Amino acid sequence: MIYFDNAATGGTKPETVLTAVKGAISLCANPGRSGHKLSLACAQTVQNCRTVLSEYFDGYGFERTVFTKNCSEALNLALFGLLKKGDHVVTTTLEHNSVLRPLEVLRQRGIITYDVCPLVNGEISPKQILRLVKPHTRMVVLTTASNVTGKSVPVYEIKQVLPENVLLICDGAQGGGHLPISMKKWGVDALALAGHKGLMGIQGSGALLLSERCDVEPLLYGGTGSSSFSLDMPDFLPDRLEVGTLSFPAIVALYEGVQYLMTDGKKANEKTYALTKYLCEKLHANPHYKIYSAPNLCGIVAFANRNLQSEIVSHLLSDVYSIAVRGGLHCAPLTHKALGTGENGLVRVSFSHFNTYAEIDELLVALDKIATANADGLI
Repeated sequence: MIYFDNAATGGTKPETVLTAVKGAISLCANPGRSGHKLSLACAQTVQNCRTVLSEYFDGYGFERTVFTKNCSEALNLALFGLLKKGDHVVTTTLEHNSVLRPLEVLRQRGIITYDVCPLVNGEISPKQILRLVKPHTRMVVLTTASNVTGKSVPVYEIKQVLPENVLLICDGAQGGGHLPISMKKWGVDALALAGHKGLMGIQGSGALLLSERCDVEPLLYGGTGSSSFSLDMPDFLPDRLEVGTLSFPAIVALYEGVQYLMTDGKKANEKTYALTKYLCEKLHANPHYKIYSAPNLCGIVAFANRNLQSEIVSHLLSDVYSIAVRGGLHCAPLTHKALGTGENGLVRVSFSHFNTYAEIDELLVALDKIATANADGLI
């Protein structure tokens, strides 16, 4: 099968990642829970992963790098752990439900209020964000890149217009590994990451990187391997926010994935951008399809057949042509509302640099055949 669903999860991993995971599964101790050599070696690898993540994203040190099982958990940890009664939040139309649903729960519980910044000429405008900021605004939470269209957000420019006391929280699920995210340069206070997409890791890995301005309350409570005599959670990071046994295979994979990007990431991202550009140009010339993406570093191309629901197209691509894409609403309802695609959704093709132009050509042939079959009344 041709795999074009990398925005959901990376389909092909670097060999270094696969080797590391196999090794971790073959013989894996519990990092930080025992004093024997194998446990200590695993704990050192976990520490190394915290360090490289902080370095890669220009973060605030290994101790402020917290592991989670995915980006959604990291975002929940940041939102539920930072927001208090009476706080106000500004977010955007481009957000995934991993941001929107926690905010809505907090609103329904009477804890916060929030406003959503709309698209202005297809963009998230810093000036429009600022207009929504109120005296009691606690944070602005926004994605680094839309998971629907691949559209990036001007995070640095938004930070420049915000009052100093307002925290800036970023969803890096799609941008991580693709965009040159710098927490300190961009002014990001909390960065949530998915390890299994652009960071080249496996499922079950995520992280929350925190600035020194973030004092996050725990979302979960339990064993940490530290301060074991106390019935209270530790008062230091990362232990305060990490409960139970970490997924060592997932962390090892993430560690190797980030190291791969440090060496080959620039070339990989150039290839991914070129692939999106190629498909965008081809689809623009096809009268049967409407495209909603511009070339982007995240490798996402969203489009619609003018006469078929997106899920029908995606099912045909899978079942008839053995091509994996995603159709539907992509867990981003406000984005589809803004684009006017709420009824039929969009087909999303998402590349990694492991994909090829020949694979795209096969996709284009299949899309033409689907359009022709529909015009002939065969669908």
